[in-house]
Amino acid sequence: MTYTKITEYDGITEYKFDSNDLKLLLAPRRAAPVVAFMVLYRVGSRNEAVGHTGSTHLLEHMLFKGTPTYNKQNGTQIASVLQRQGGVFNADTWFDRTRYYEMLPSDQLELAIHLEADRMRNSFIADEDRQSEMTVVRNELERGENEPSNILHERLWAMAFREHPYHHPTIGWRSDVEGVPTSRLKEFYDTFYHPNNATAIIVGDFDEQAALDLMSKHFGQIPSSHAPIPPMYTVEPPQEGEIRFTLRRAGQLGLINVGWHIPEAAHPDTAVLTVLDTLLSAGITSRLYQALVETQMAVDVGAQAFQFVDPGLFMLHVTLRPGIKHADAERVALEVIEKMKTEDTPEKELQKAKNMITTQMIYLRDSPLGVARVIAEAEAAANWKMFVDLPKMVEQVTPADIKRVATTYLTEDNRTVGWFIPKQEESIEVYEQ
Repeated sequence: MTYTKITEYDGITEYKFDSNDLKLLLAPRRAAPVVAFMVLYRVGSRNEAVGHTGSTHLLEHMLFKGTPTYNKQNGTQIASVLQRQGGVFNADTWFDRTRYYEMLPSDQLELAIHLEADRMRNSFIADEDRQSEMTVVRNELERGENEPSNILHERLWAMAFREHPYHHPTIGWRSDVEGVPTSRLKEFYDTFYHPNNATAIIVGDFDEQAALDLMSKHFGQIPSSHAPIPPMYTVEPPQEGEIRFTLRRAGQLGLINVGWHIPEAAHPDTAVLTVLDTLLSAGITSRLYQALVETQMAVDVGAQAFQFVDPGLFMLHVTLRPGIKHADAERVALEVIEKMKTEDTPEKELQKAKNMITTQMIYLRDSPLGVARVIAEAEAAANWKMFVDLPKMVEQVTPADIKRVATTYLTEDNRTVGWFIPKQEESIEVYEQ
């Protein structure tokens, strides 16, 4: 089978297989005799609709149930085969992608490649497996529903996105998880699980030519999809005014979530938003921590820029101390945001945030599997080269950039606010501007 070398960038080489358009990224790291193999599929809850939300996640579970080659009946169940080799393995689903991965001793690379090539097109997708895994997923869903911070987060996305499928939680809506027929899951599998909708990633101790030969042997013969991969074309319209909601359930502590629409991951402001969320909530010297935790208004605060293939959300969360009013804590949090728009961030504070981001990036890359994960995340949201470029982009962020981005996106008309009020509280507060 033939393949074409596309580019080489900072120690990572990209190939494309001529037979089926599978993308392959090779990143040698020979510090230890282990290798990580990952297959990233460009399918997630973004590609689902009402009636089959959660399909990607349910399929993720089902793809561990076996193929004609790897199955429980003949003693070659996927998990047991990998465990016998001391492998670390799993899969995960998110808005834009699904990842299946293994980390094994270097001499077992072919096992990982063969297994992933096999389940790309040969997974059983049996009704009995759907029924058993549906119960597992439903239990996972119920655990999430019992966690107030999780359910508030889910509701905020559902309120902030009216039309775009980021409205749906990755795990799916309960009735869809319970009711989706196996035939619909099989249709979903047959639509998206193909080489031309995937990127394979190899990181660690391996010979490049040997890896290419193994990939050709096992993946090169798999045909591309007979029909084009369906595009997701729904666009969320601009928000035209603040959205506000209250969630009242059993719980101990009050919560506040605030979300603002921000651009997609490929946008030039990605690095600035990354620095902004670090300035606001990373560590005890961060802006929100000092304003809310140090003053005994909150027990926890956080900020995160969620950037994906399509525009996402910049989010704040605040966990209140008992007796603190939601309106008071929210007002303080928003005052912190307003200050970011009008005052230059001191250079020392800005550099500290940049250093924290760089350190975290290094920490995330401390093993072949860690490197594969962050390469895959960049590839899923924008392009794998962002894995290399983001630290350099972060270093170039200026105080003027912080002010501009905060002023542009963190506006009243662009925000969604959710309060979780434990049921034992006697009254619902009214927010006053």
